[in-house]
Amino acid sequence: MNVSQPFSMSKFATIMVALEEAIEKVMNEARVLPMEEISLTEAQGLVLAEDVFSDLDMPPFRKAAVDGFACRREDLDKPLKVIETIAAGELPQKSIGVQECTRIMTGAMVPEGADCVVMIEHTIGEDEGTIRFIGDKTSDNIAQKGEDIRKGEKVLSAGTILEAQHIAVLASVGRFTPKVYRRPLVGIIATGNELVEPWEQPKAGQIRNSNAWQTIAQVKKTGAEYIYDGIVKDNPQALSEKINLFRQKVDVLLFSGGISMGEYDYVPQVMKDAGLSLIFKDIDIQPGRPTLFGILDHIAVFGLPGNPVSSFVQFELMVHPFIYTSMGKTFHAHIRHLPIGEDFYRTKANRRSLIPVRIENDWIFPVKYHGSAHINAYTFASGWIDIPKGKKELKKGEMIDVRLL
Repeated sequence: MNVSQPFSMSKFATIMVALEEAIEKVMNEARVLPMEEISLTEAQGLVLAEDVFSDLDMPPFRKAAVDGFACRREDLDKPLKVIETIAAGELPQKSIGVQECTRIMTGAMVPEGADCVVMIEHTIGEDEGTIRFIGDKTSDNIAQKGEDIRKGEKVLSAGTILEAQHIAVLASVGRFTPKVYRRPLVGIIATGNELVEPWEQPKAGQIRNSNAWQTIAQVKKTGAEYIYDGIVKDNPQALSEKINLFRQKVDVLLFSGGISMGEYDYVPQVMKDAGLSLIFKDIDIQPGRPTLFGILDHIAVFGLPGNPVSSFVQFELMVHPFIYTSMGKTFHAHIRHLPIGEDFYRTKANRRSLIPVRIENDWIFPVKYHGSAHINAYTFASGWIDIPKGKKELKKGEMIDVRLL
């Protein structure tokens, strides 16, 4: 079909759902992706898919917890002869006998016969090769073998989201390639004849493509990977070619724009022709009414609106939790219940609306907001509030939930 010959959307069935129903339908299709083994350098933020057990005691030997002298506690009131020096990583060559000690470094193996390590600052040198303890008392200052973890003990459970401390534990038990649930690969397609990339100077009638780059940032924040290779014009053949390319690679496909009821909004029909099983096409919410969701083969397909606020909000409401679930994570929206700090009034109340707000000193204040194209408003926002259909005003002090960004 030539782009100069628009087709009518009147034959494409509209399936509108409430926001909660849309989220439920999306999450009903979410599945945890298969496991893979991955290097520790790539594992941060992923979910462990197996229990992990220690292959050795930790510490694996009695080790000095301080720099000092390993000796017998019963000899602390006498001069002590220094019989050797042990650095970390070296093995003791001698056992500690009566009135003997070994100079020892933090982390080194404590020699046989010693039952404490006195800190170096609690000693003085006497005759050559002899020291004396000058403190009142001392702790053992010895980390005992296996006091942290015993060989065979479970150190991490399946379902753990791997952060730096977990990666340290994996490294300590030799699991350099743990099994995790893999990251989804998200294909991002921005559509629109009017779009140019950020590095281009728009001509008359053109605008810069902000949605794709916003979506890339949101996808990266979830921990998923992405593919994006440029703007697709409002042309059914070009869209079809891009879909066929991406459907061989991705787990999630995100469209930005081209899904409304305009003559050049080709995405729904092209997706239908490609075999999309449509689940819904519109949501009874503002912003974000023209939001599409369906399944193509094994791929979850989201058609996000062309206006950047609508795209941003619907991604956070539906795509973010879907991606989290596919990675084995549980998504939790962060909500605060706070009073509004000033009277709020809207002239139209025929739609349920999500309004950006900022939080100051535990009070909510609406930010200046001109509608779904005004993404700059969200640079000042802490989150948004949900105002029901039919409700025109909020009185100062009225309590309301804020969904935090």
